[in-house]
Amino acid sequence: MKTTDSTPLSGTQYTIEHGPYTASIASVGASLRYLRHDNRDLVVPYDADEIRPSFRGAVLVPWPNRVVDGKYSFNGVTEQLAITEPQRNHAIHGLLGWVDWTLEGQTASALRLSASVVPQKGYPFRLEVEVLYSLDDDGLTTTITAVNPGPSAAPYGSSAHPYLVAGEGLVDDWTLEVPASSVLQVTEDRLIPTDLTDVSSSHFDFREPRLIGSTFVDHAYTNINYDGGAATVAVRAADGRGAAITFDEGCPWVQIHTADKPDPAVSRLGLAAEPMTCPPDAFNSGTDLLVLEPGDTHAVGWRIHAL
Repeated sequence: MKTTDSTPLSGTQYTIEHGPYTASIASVGASLRYLRHDNRDLVVPYDADEIRPSFRGAVLVPWPNRVVDGKYSFNGVTEQLAITEPQRNHAIHGLLGWVDWTLEGQTASALRLSASVVPQKGYPFRLEVEVLYSLDDDGLTTTITAVNPGPSAAPYGSSAHPYLVAGEGLVDDWTLEVPASSVLQVTEDRLIPTDLTDVSSSHFDFREPRLIGSTFVDHAYTNINYDGGAATVAVRAADGRGAAITFDEGCPWVQIHTADKPDPAVSRLGLAAEPMTCPPDAFNSGTDLLVLEPGDTHAVGWRIHAL
Protein backbone atom coordinates (compact mmCIF):
# COMPACT_ATOMS: atom_id res chain seq x y z
CA MET A 1 0.00 0.00 0.00
CA LYS A 2 1.42 3.34 -1.06
CA THR A 3 1.20 6.31 1.26
CA THR A 4 2.35 9.89 0.91
CA ASP A 5 3.77 12.24 3.48
CA SER A 6 3.04 15.94 3.09
CA THR A 7 5.56 16.97 5.78
CA PRO A 8 8.09 19.41 4.29
CA LEU A 9 11.64 18.15 3.89
CA SER A 10 12.86 20.35 6.74
CA GLY A 11 10.23 18.89 9.07
CA THR A 12 7.09 20.18 10.72
CA GLN A 13 6.87 23.97 10.60
CA TYR A 14 6.07 26.15 13.61
CA THR A 15 5.53 29.91 13.37
CA ILE A 16 5.59 32.30 16.31
CA GLU A 17 4.99 36.06 16.31
CA HIS A 18 5.29 39.08 18.57
CA GLY A 19 4.98 42.67 17.42
CA PRO A 20 7.28 43.21 14.43
CA TYR A 21 9.05 39.87 14.93
CA THR A 22 8.14 36.60 13.19
CA ALA A 23 10.06 33.34 13.43
CA SER A 24 9.68 29.93 11.83
CA ILE A 25 11.21 26.85 13.39
CA ALA A 26 11.57 23.55 11.53
CA SER A 27 11.37 20.36 13.59
CA VAL A 28 14.43 18.73 12.00
CA GLY A 29 17.25 19.90 14.23
CA ALA A 30 14.83 22.27 16.03
CA SER A 31 16.22 24.70 13.47
CA LEU A 32 15.53 28.41 13.23
CA ARG A 33 14.40 28.54 9.60
CA TYR A 34 13.81 32.27 9.48
CA LEU A 35 13.60 35.27 11.80
CA ARG A 36 12.21 38.54 10.52
CA HIS A 37 11.70 42.03 11.92
CA ASP A 38 9.21 44.12 9.94
CA ASN A 39 9.65 41.54 7.14
CA ARG A 40 13.43 42.06 7.13
CA ASP A 41 15.51 38.89 7.46
CA LEU A 42 17.77 38.81 10.53
CA VAL A 43 19.18 35.35 9.74
CA VAL A 44 19.83 33.57 6.44
CA PRO A 45 16.55 31.72 5.74
CA TYR A 46 15.83 28.55 3.84
CA ASP A 47 12.71 27.03 2.28
CA ALA A 48 10.44 24.75 4.29
CA ASP A 49 10.51 22.10 1.57
CA GLU A 50 14.30 22.04 1.44
CA ILE A 51 16.79 19.85 3.23
CA ARG A 52 18.38 22.30 5.64
CA PRO A 53 21.63 23.66 4.17
CA SER A 54 24.42 22.40 6.42
CA PHE A 55 23.62 23.27 10.08
CA ARG A 56 21.87 26.56 9.34
CA GLY A 57 19.89 27.50 12.46
CA ALA A 58 20.26 24.09 14.14
CA VAL A 59 20.63 23.28 17.83
CA LEU A 60 24.09 21.83 18.57
CA VAL A 61 24.26 19.31 21.42
CA PRO A 62 25.94 17.47 23.12
CA TRP A 63 28.89 19.34 21.63
CA PRO A 64 29.29 22.34 19.33
CA ASN A 65 31.87 22.59 16.58
CA ARG A 66 34.32 19.70 16.11
CA VAL A 67 35.69 16.68 17.91
CA VAL A 68 38.99 16.09 16.11
CA ASP A 69 39.03 12.73 14.33
CA GLY A 70 35.84 11.94 16.27
CA LYS A 71 37.97 10.47 19.05
CA TYR A 72 38.17 11.38 22.73
CA SER A 73 38.61 9.83 26.17
CA PHE A 74 36.25 10.26 29.08
CA ASN A 75 36.63 8.70 32.51
CA GLY A 76 39.44 6.52 31.20
CA VAL A 77 37.48 5.13 28.24
CA THR A 78 38.41 5.98 24.65
CA GLU A 79 35.38 6.68 22.45
CA GLN A 80 35.09 6.89 18.66
CA LEU A 81 32.25 8.99 17.24
CA ALA A 82 30.92 8.67 13.72
CA ILE A 83 32.79 10.95 11.29
CA THR A 84 30.21 13.49 10.15
CA GLU A 85 32.60 15.97 8.54
CA PRO A 86 34.41 13.56 6.21
CA GLN A 87 36.35 16.22 4.29
CA ARG A 88 38.20 17.05 7.53
CA ASN A 89 37.69 13.71 9.31
CA HIS A 90 35.90 15.15 12.34
CA ALA A 91 32.66 14.63 14.24
CA ILE A 92 30.79 17.91 13.96
CA HIS A 93 28.01 19.74 15.81
CA GLY A 94 26.68 17.03 18.07
CA LEU A 95 24.01 14.38 17.65
CA LEU A 96 20.64 16.13 17.33
CA GLY A 97 21.10 18.23 14.19
CA TRP A 98 19.22 15.78 11.98
CA VAL A 99 16.76 14.46 14.56
CA ASP A 100 13.05 15.30 14.18
CA TRP A 101 12.25 17.06 17.47
CA THR A 102 8.91 16.64 19.25
CA LEU A 103 6.48 19.44 20.05
CA GLU A 104 6.01 19.97 23.79
CA GLY A 105 3.98 23.17 23.66
CA GLN A 106 3.26 26.29 21.62
CA THR A 107 1.69 29.69 22.16
CA ALA A 108 1.41 32.63 19.79
CA SER A 109 4.92 33.82 20.71
CA ALA A 110 6.73 30.78 22.10
CA LEU A 111 7.58 27.21 21.14
CA ARG A 112 9.03 24.30 23.10
CA LEU A 113 10.54 21.24 21.40
CA SER A 114 12.27 18.18 22.85
CA ALA A 115 14.58 15.39 21.76
CA SER A 116 16.65 12.64 23.34
CA VAL A 117 20.31 11.85 22.90
CA VAL A 118 20.26 8.07 23.11
CA PRO A 119 23.29 6.03 24.21
CA GLN A 120 25.21 5.06 21.09
CA LYS A 121 28.62 4.16 19.78
CA GLY A 122 30.98 7.00 20.69
CA TYR A 123 28.56 8.65 23.12
CA PRO A 124 27.19 5.99 25.51
CA PHE A 125 25.13 8.49 27.52
CA ARG A 126 21.47 9.52 27.60
CA LEU A 127 20.35 13.15 27.69
CA GLU A 128 16.88 14.68 27.58
CA VAL A 129 17.01 18.02 25.80
CA GLU A 130 14.50 20.83 25.36
CA VAL A 131 14.74 24.05 23.38
CA LEU A 132 12.50 27.03 24.06
CA TYR A 133 12.09 29.73 21.42
CA SER A 134 10.37 32.86 22.74
CA LEU A 135 9.64 36.20 21.06
CA ASP A 136 9.11 39.48 22.89
CA ASP A 137 9.78 43.17 22.32
CA ASP A 138 13.53 42.51 22.56
CA GLY A 139 13.74 39.77 19.92
CA LEU A 140 14.04 35.99 19.88
CA THR A 141 15.41 34.25 22.96
CA THR A 142 16.61 30.66 22.61
CA THR A 143 17.09 28.53 25.72
CA ILE A 144 18.57 25.02 25.56
CA THR A 145 18.07 22.81 28.61
CA ALA A 146 19.67 19.37 29.00
CA VAL A 147 19.01 16.82 31.73
CA ASN A 148 21.16 13.79 32.43
CA PRO A 149 18.77 11.08 33.72
CA GLY A 150 21.73 8.80 34.46
CA PRO A 151 23.17 6.38 35.25
CA SER A 152 26.62 7.87 34.53
CA ALA A 153 28.27 11.27 34.07
CA ALA A 154 28.29 12.66 30.52
CA PRO A 155 30.54 15.21 28.76
CA TYR A 156 28.49 18.08 27.39
CA GLY A 157 28.51 21.34 25.48
CA SER A 158 25.87 23.30 23.58
CA SER A 159 25.34 26.03 21.02
CA ALA A 160 23.25 26.87 17.96
CA HIS A 161 24.10 27.90 14.41
CA PRO A 162 22.35 31.09 13.23
CA TYR A 163 23.76 33.10 10.33
CA LEU A 164 23.10 36.78 10.99
CA VAL A 165 22.03 39.06 8.13
CA ALA A 166 22.63 42.80 8.31
CA GLY A 167 20.89 43.79 5.10
CA GLU A 168 21.42 43.69 1.37
CA GLY A 169 24.61 42.33 -0.12
CA LEU A 170 27.16 39.95 1.34
CA VAL A 171 29.17 39.67 4.54
CA ASP A 172 31.86 41.74 2.79
CA ASP A 173 29.59 44.81 2.81
CA TRP A 174 28.86 44.85 6.55
CA THR A 175 30.63 46.03 9.66
CA LEU A 176 31.22 43.54 12.47
CA GLU A 177 31.68 43.97 16.20
CA VAL A 178 32.97 41.09 18.39
CA PRO A 179 33.78 42.18 21.98
CA ALA A 180 36.46 39.55 22.57
CA SER A 181 40.22 39.92 23.04
CA SER A 182 41.41 36.36 22.29
CA VAL A 183 40.98 34.02 19.33
CA LEU A 184 41.67 30.30 19.03
CA GLN A 185 43.98 29.68 16.10
CA VAL A 186 43.37 26.61 13.92
CA THR A 187 45.20 24.72 11.21
CA GLU A 188 44.38 25.90 7.71
CA ASP A 189 43.42 22.54 6.25
CA ARG A 190 41.45 20.79 9.02
CA LEU A 191 40.61 23.65 11.41
CA ILE A 192 42.21 21.82 14.32
CA PRO A 193 42.68 24.15 17.33
CA THR A 194 46.25 25.16 18.10
CA ASP A 195 47.06 28.28 20.15
CA LEU A 196 45.00 30.94 21.89
CA THR A 197 46.28 34.34 20.79
CA ASP A 198 45.55 38.01 21.42
CA VAL A 199 43.49 39.66 18.66
CA SER A 200 45.47 42.90 18.88
CA SER A 201 47.02 44.05 15.62
CA SER A 202 45.50 41.15 13.69
CA HIS A 203 42.70 40.78 11.17
CA PHE A 204 40.70 39.00 13.91
CA ASP A 205 40.30 42.17 15.97
CA PHE A 206 36.69 43.38 15.76
CA ARG A 207 36.46 44.90 19.23
CA GLU A 208 35.74 48.17 17.46
CA PRO A 209 33.20 47.83 14.61
CA ARG A 210 34.88 47.68 11.23
CA LEU A 211 34.17 46.56 7.69
CA ILE A 212 34.55 42.82 7.16
CA GLY A 213 35.58 43.18 3.53
CA SER A 214 37.31 40.07 2.18
CA THR A 215 38.42 38.87 5.65
CA PHE A 216 37.98 35.13 6.24
CA VAL A 217 37.07 34.01 9.74
CA ASP A 218 36.12 30.55 11.01
CA HIS A 219 37.43 30.84 14.56
CA ALA A 220 36.32 30.75 18.18
CA TYR A 221 36.72 33.90 20.27
CA THR A 222 37.01 34.10 24.06
CA ASN A 223 38.01 36.52 26.85
CA ILE A 224 34.75 38.24 26.07
CA ASN A 225 33.78 41.61 27.50
CA TYR A 226 30.41 41.11 29.20
CA ASP A 227 29.56 44.77 29.65
CA GLY A 228 26.77 44.92 32.19
CA GLY A 229 26.60 41.13 32.28
CA ALA A 230 26.04 40.55 28.57
CA ALA A 231 28.01 40.58 25.33
CA THR A 232 26.71 41.37 21.84
CA VAL A 233 28.05 40.33 18.44
CA ALA A 234 26.62 42.67 15.82
CA VAL A 235 26.65 43.10 12.06
CA ARG A 236 25.46 46.31 10.43
CA ALA A 237 24.81 47.37 6.86
CA ALA A 238 25.79 50.75 5.46
CA ASP A 239 22.37 52.20 6.38
CA GLY A 240 23.02 51.41 10.09
CA ARG A 241 20.48 48.63 10.35
CA GLY A 242 21.58 45.11 11.19
CA ALA A 243 21.24 42.08 13.41
CA ALA A 244 22.85 41.04 16.67
CA ILE A 245 23.11 38.15 19.11
CA THR A 246 23.43 38.82 22.83
CA PHE A 247 24.55 36.28 25.44
CA ASP A 248 25.91 36.11 28.99
CA GLU A 249 28.80 34.37 30.75
CA GLY A 250 27.10 31.01 30.33
CA CYS A 251 28.76 31.11 26.91
CA PRO A 252 32.46 31.98 27.38
CA TRP A 253 33.11 31.34 23.67
CA VAL A 254 31.60 32.50 20.39
CA GLN A 255 32.35 31.02 16.99
CA ILE A 256 32.45 33.53 14.14
CA HIS A 257 32.38 32.34 10.54
CA THR A 258 32.12 34.37 7.35
CA ALA A 259 30.37 31.39 5.71
CA ASP A 260 32.78 30.98 2.82
CA LYS A 261 31.62 28.29 0.38
CA PRO A 262 33.13 26.92 -2.85
CA ASP A 263 29.97 27.94 -4.76
CA PRO A 264 29.91 31.75 -5.10
CA ALA A 265 26.11 31.69 -5.31
CA VAL A 266 25.81 30.61 -1.66
CA SER A 267 29.07 31.98 -0.24
CA ARG A 268 29.25 34.71 2.44
CA LEU A 269 25.47 35.21 2.59
CA GLY A 270 25.47 35.66 6.37
CA LEU A 271 27.75 35.69 9.37
CA ALA A 272 27.62 32.65 11.63
CA ALA A 273 27.66 33.83 15.25
CA GLU A 274 27.47 30.89 17.64
CA PRO A 275 27.64 31.47 21.42
CA MET A 276 29.21 28.29 22.83
CA THR A 277 29.60 26.80 26.28
CA CYS A 278 32.97 25.37 25.23
CA PRO A 279 35.50 25.74 22.40
CA PRO A 280 36.11 23.40 19.45
CA ASP A 281 37.45 19.97 20.45
CA ALA A 282 36.62 20.50 24.12
CA PHE A 283 36.01 16.76 24.47
CA ASN A 284 39.79 16.41 24.10
CA SER A 285 41.17 19.64 25.57
CA GLY A 286 38.73 19.70 28.50
CA THR A 287 38.57 23.48 28.21
CA ASP A 288 35.24 24.69 29.66
CA LEU A 289 33.84 21.20 29.10
CA LEU A 290 30.72 20.58 31.14
CA VAL A 291 30.26 17.25 32.91
CA LEU A 292 26.65 16.45 33.67
CA GLU A 293 26.37 14.09 36.60
CA PRO A 294 23.28 11.86 36.91
CA GLY A 295 20.34 14.12 37.74
CA ASP A 296 22.12 17.32 36.63
CA THR A 297 20.34 19.97 34.57
CA HIS A 298 22.09 22.59 32.45
CA ALA A 299 20.46 25.57 30.73
CA VAL A 300 21.93 28.28 28.53
CA GLY A 301 20.47 30.88 26.19
CA TRP A 302 20.94 33.91 23.95
CA ARG A 303 18.86 36.50 22.12
CA ILE A 304 18.83 37.53 18.44
CA HIS A 305 17.47 40.98 17.76
CA ALA A 306 17.23 43.71 15.15
CA LEU A 307 19.45 46.77 15.07
